[in-house]
This record gives sequence, structure tokens and C-alpha cells, in this order.
Amino acid sequence: MPTLTIDNRRIEVPEGTKVIEAAEALGIMIPRFCYHRALGSVGACRVCAVKIVDGTRKGVQMSCMLDVEEGMVVSTDDPEAVAMRRHVIEWLMLHHPHDCPVCDEGGHCLLQDMTVSGGHGLRRYLGNKRTHLDQYLGPRIQHEMNRCIQCYRCVRYYREFSGYRDLGVTGIGNRVYFGREREGTLENPFSGNLIDICPTGVFTDKPARYFGRRWDLQRGPSVCIHCSLGCSVTVGARYREVARVEARYAKAVNGHFICDRGRWGFPYTNEASRPRAARVDGEATTVGEACAAARNRLLHVAETAGSEAVACLGSERAGLETLKAVAGICRANGWADPLFWLERRARENVAAAVSLLGDDLVLSLRELEAADCVLVFGADPLGEAPMAALALRQARRQGAPVFVFDPRPVELPLDFHHVPLAIEDLPECIRSLVGAAGDRETARGADPTVRSFTDQLAEPSVPPPPEAVAALRTSRRPAVVCGTDVTDAAAIGLAADFAALMKAQGRRAGLFYLMPGANGFGAALAGTEAASLEELLPRIEGGEIRALVAVEADPLGLYPDRGRIEAAMRKLDLLVVLDYLDTDSAAAADVFLPSTTVFETGGTWINQEGRIQIVRGAHRGGIPVSQTGGGGHPPRVFMEEVPGGQAAASGQTLTRLSPAEVKGASEWVRLPPDTDKQSGTRAVLPDPSALRFAPERTALSGAAGDEAMLTVIAVDRTFGTEVLSSRSPWLSAEETAPTVWMHPEEAGRVPLSDGDLLEIDAGGGSLVLPVKIVENMARRTLVIPRHRDAAWQRLGATRLRIERDCIRKAQPVGENAPVKESPPR
Repeated sequence: MPTLTIDNRRIEVPEGTKVIEAAEALGIMIPRFCYHRALGSVGACRVCAVKIVDGTRKGVQMSCMLDVEEGMVVSTDDPEAVAMRRHVIEWLMLHHPHDCPVCDEGGHCLLQDMTVSGGHGLRRYLGNKRTHLDQYLGPRIQHEMNRCIQCYRCVRYYREFSGYRDLGVTGIGNRVYFGREREGTLENPFSGNLIDICPTGVFTDKPARYFGRRWDLQRGPSVCIHCSLGCSVTVGARYREVARVEARYAKAVNGHFICDRGRWGFPYTNEASRPRAARVDGEATTVGEACAAARNRLLHVAETAGSEAVACLGSERAGLETLKAVAGICRANGWADPLFWLERRARENVAAAVSLLGDDLVLSLRELEAADCVLVFGADPLGEAPMAALALRQARRQGAPVFVFDPRPVELPLDFHHVPLAIEDLPECIRSLVGAAGDRETARGADPTVRSFTDQLAEPSVPPPPEAVAALRTSRRPAVVCGTDVTDAAAIGLAADFAALMKAQGRRAGLFYLMPGANGFGAALAGTEAASLEELLPRIEGGEIRALVAVEADPLGLYPDRGRIEAAMRKLDLLVVLDYLDTDSAAAADVFLPSTTVFETGGTWINQEGRIQIVRGAHRGGIPVSQTGGGGHPPRVFMEEVPGGQAAASGQTLTRLSPAEVKGASEWVRLPPDTDKQSGTRAVLPDPSALRFAPERTALSGAAGDEAMLTVIAVDRTFGTEVLSSRSPWLSAEETAPTVWMHPEEAGRVPLSDGDLLEIDAGGGSLVLPVKIVENMARRTLVIPRHRDAAWQRLGATRLRIERDCIRKAQPVGENAPVKESPPR
């Protein structure tokens, strides 16, 4: 590695390191505008000038464009370099409006910092300034083009890094303009990163505009809980209200960026409709009285019907502490096994993924970017975990081919090969690709599971795509991405075996699962004895279960058979709900107890790769001042408590409901002693045999085949389906309207045209949705996004098989009523 000297300090760095990076490693901050670690060098701003005293290229050079050399001597404070930087900054400031007092970027603006550090403080240019007209870019981003210094960061990020084309650059010289061809909301689901990456105030956070300077906010590190990736964020709050969420650098997870769902999905914590007071039988009361009432009623049910008549339901959006409390209270009181899943298939799928995700195979999001061939099975990265789609784009930019095997009309910001096969055919598809992995004999004996997997391979019924075969044969760093939402345990196990087979051949292969919710991994660890609500329902319907405690879970709103769950809930003697959302279950609760959000209490989450992230609350919480003051000054009354501040963490409140003591110790998860609270450390995984469902690694499922049947799947989308972010008014413009996707061949059989209404008779009732005909999806498949307005809960399951005569063309039911619900049959 070359050794060089910067400002009389020696440093050894890897070959190919830029001078600006070497200086940063020494703690020397060379001014920069266009350079960004995620974007690399472009040499547009010319403000990173340094003096090369000794080296191949001497004199003033741009440090972001110059590779280090052995023996190079660099001076950052040479008078010639300092003068160069001062003049460049003066040129860049010629047309700047100097509106720092009203600019939201003021106080954390790179242009301010560099202007001061560069020595420019006196304006000499007295001519007219060049001005631009700003554009409307949607409800989330404010455009102030007059502040631009033409660093090109925005367009490089938007078009090159994230892959969208609706924002670009026009003009030349002094008239360069960064914007859209026409005004309108930006199409990029990662557009919010323009706010963070712009070194000035051209792009600012519109919802947080004029709310407060950065130093006015209570700021702290946190974790995004809108998908299973666990991206690192920084949250800022003021006046008991979350004002802003920004990307926080995490090398192994999200890098420098986050998606718009994670950035603007937080309004649920500020909602005026958020329930902040405890209720008993619909009447407001104190948390203490509500806890006592719930405890007494639970004890009464246990005494009259037996302790097994009480059940407790958690969810994958809850923190690890809450999941531990759910499991602990069930064990301490002899209640029914804890529940963390609504459907059995979801429980089995995640348990299968966790049991198969060994340390030798697991990939981080950053490692996924380094793959030279990516195979995606049964997953829609942009819809389920958007930052995974951005990682796939980085892999593709480095030349890796990406193959997606999924029945949905998958969209990604990159060129990829989509194989739209029926979900039932997925296991056979994986089998067909094994032959492309090279000589299987070299892997025999390396692992008994690999040997059993290869022994079962007969001639597959689904032929492998030749492009994937060719790519796999030359790949040295293949990555397998597998979803757990629409797939089954057989495909999940085969994906792991496929990755293990390639690993046994000496390749640097890895496995990357996508899981439901923010803490699906933690729920699988917590629920080693757990069942699902689907498996418990017969006991509720039969009168065995008389009381249910729902902790940050909404069975009435999210269970896929609305009619059945409503009937079952009516048979309960007691429903206790702990939550921070005004859900259907909260409205129906006999006893309701408010809880706090991740921004107020913090907690521990384990992402889909098993990475533990521990965060603290950023602010105390309570009713926002904007609500207590009715838009004006809050009441000038001294109080002993924060208005609306009765809520506590769900896990803490839950233990107050227990007649028996709930022990704090837990045997199902162990934190490594060197756990890094900021970047996270992978959990110590349990023995797969400890999980209630540990699938046979060689299990296979049958193919779809039957032309008389259709598969209906309810799926996630980037916006409008996730429980928390779907409450954000700033993301509603990006939502896909309630619809059902069909292949043209299937639509022609009905027959249907684009926009017609389709009626589906399923196990949970009848559902009518407008049809969207798309070619890039599987035949024999209907795809329905789980939009909050789509009444998808009438399906009876999130994945089901129906006969063709269960669908028919429906007549319009009114211009404003495209979605029809009918009672369950």
C-alpha cells in the first residue's frame, strides 16, 4: 500500500485511494461540494484544491480526482491552494441569494461551513444576480433553485445512483438548471435523499419547513421500523412532535441513504387521532385504573375458565422488549402459547428462514451490493423493502446481472431479467437452476444437507432461463435473495440449500432473506413455542379462549378473513389492547392502554439478517403543542405531567397486567458482549431444533399446473400498504389505487378490459376491484396490493387458490365506489 505525507503527517492507505479520502482518514477536512463518498469523484466544484509538493503531478490539483502515490507529499494549507479555494468559493457565491436566515438548511449547511473556512466573507461583485423560477416537486420536497452552486450532486444521485430519470439538468454555463421537464411530484421513492445530499438549501424538507433549526430539535439515533431491513435514522422532535427523520450512516446496512417510506412515514406518532388515554368499557380513565381493571378481569377469566383460556397476541412491529414481555407473561401465568403472527404460513416461513440463516451464508445489505450475480426468488424488493432495490441497483451498476423469479409485475430501478412464473412453480424453478451452479460432485461430502439436496434432483419441470445459467456458471460472488411473504417454506429452504451448494463449491455465495415487519426475526426467536392467530381461532370459536390481550397488534384490521375474525372477537369475554394506533381492535377493546412509539421509548430490533440494533427514545412524547394550543400558544398552565404523557412502553405496561411475576431474564435471545448499539451486531442464533417449525431442508412442493385454478396473492407495495407509513399524508400521492393485476391471457378469458371491475368470490366474502392488465406477471395469478382501502381482508387469506368460476366481470357500483364489500358467506 502506498505511503504519503499530508501536512507533514504520514499515512499508509490502500491503492486507488483518493487524496481527499486519505486526508479525511487523518482527520483533515479538505473543503468539498461535488465529492460524496457514495457518489465518488467528478471534479465539478473545484473547491478541493491542494498543493502537490512532491509527486508525479505537482502544483495545485483537485484532491478528489487524484489517486495517492508512493512518496507523495501534499499540502492543504499552501498559500497557493488556499487562494485557489477562496476564489472558487467567491465565484460560487456570486449569485447566491444570501437568504440564510429563512433557509431551513441554515446552521447545518455545507456551503456556510466551506465559505467561512475558505476565507470568503466580503462580497465584491455588485452586478445583478442570476435568478431562477422554482418548481413544484410534490408535497415532500421544496425547490429553491437560486441557492444552487452547480455541484451536480443531485442529478448524479438521482439518475446514476438511484436510477430514476424525471429529474435532470438543463442549460449551460451560468444558466444551469436542476429540475424536472414539467412540474410535478418526483417519481423516485428515494427522492428524499436529495435533501441530505444537497450541500446547500436547493432541496429542503417541505413538511418540516420553518418548524425549527437543527439545534432547536431533540435529536437522537433511531431505527426505521417500516420494513425488515432496520435502516439507521436520526429523528428530530420539537414541542412534543416528531418533525424530521433523516438518514444516519450505517456502513453495513443502509449506508448514507434511506427510502421515502422511512423518511416521511412518521406522522402516526403525531396524529390528533392517536389514542393517548386509557379506557375501560369506552370510558376514559387513568392508566393505573385501567391496568387494575384488566388484571382483575384476566384473573377472573383464568379462575372461571382456566389459565389456558387467556391468550396474548404480539406483532412483528413491536420491539424485542415487548416480544419478551408477551412470551414471559404467557409462561408466568400458564396462558396459551404466545402469538406473534396472524397466519400460520407467515409463522412457518419466518421460522424456516431464521433456522436456515447461518453466519456462513448471511449477507448484509452492503455485501449484497458487491455480488456479481443476484437471483431473487419470490420477492418484490421495491415493494417489500425499498432499500434492497437500491442495493440491487448498485450491484447492477458494477456489472452484476439480476434475475427476479416472481409472479408479480415487479418494478426495479435497474435493468433486470424478470421471470414471471406462478408462485407454486418457484421450488421447481430453484431446482432447475442448481444444474447451472457447476459440478455438484465438488460439493458432495462438504455438507450432509448439500448432499441430500443434490441427491434428490431429478429432471426439473420448469426449465432454467439460459441467461441465468450462463451468469451462474461464471459467477464467483453469487447472491440469493428470497422473500417470505408470498413464498412457502419449501422455496425458502431450497433457496438456502442453493446458496449453501454454491458456498461449498468455493464461491463467496450468500443468502439474503426479506421478512415481514420490522422485527419478524425477533418474533421468530421469541416465539419458539408460539402459534398463530389462524391456529388459535378454532379455540376462540369453540369457547376455549375467553380473553385476548393484543399488544401492538390489530387482528380486527389485518387478519385476512374479516368476517371470521369479527365473529370470533364477539365470542370473547374480554379484549385488552395495548397500542399507539387508533386501530379497529383498539376501538373494540374492553380495556385499552396507550403505549409509546420507537421515537419515545426506543427499544431493540433485529433486522432480517439477524443484526441487533439498540436505540433510545429521542423525546418524551405527549400531545404535540400544536394540538394542545389549537394552533396558537399552548395553555399557560403549570401541570405535574406532560399532556397525553400517560403512555408507557408496551412491555412495561403488559407486565402490570400479570397476576404472576414476569421474570426479566430471557433464554431465547442473547446479546454478544461486544454489541455495537449504533451499527448493530448479529444475534447469537438459536439451535434450529429449538424452533417450533424447523422445516426439512429438502422439502418440495407441487407445481401450479392446474389450469382450472387461480392463485390469489395479497402483497405489499412501496406506499399505501405498510401499517405505519400508510397514515402519512405526504406519501398518499405515491400510493397505487386499490386494484387487481391480471395477465392479458387471464383477462381475456373473463373477458375484461383495463379498468373494468372484477368480482372475486373468496373464502372471506366477495370483493370487487378495478382491473389493471399487465404483461409482466404470471398467468393463473391474481395480484392484489394490501391497500388500506382495498378491503382485501375479504379474501380469507393472503395467498389462496380459487376456481376460475369464482371470478367474473362486475357492473359499476357508482363513480365514487370502485371497491365493493359484501358479507362473508
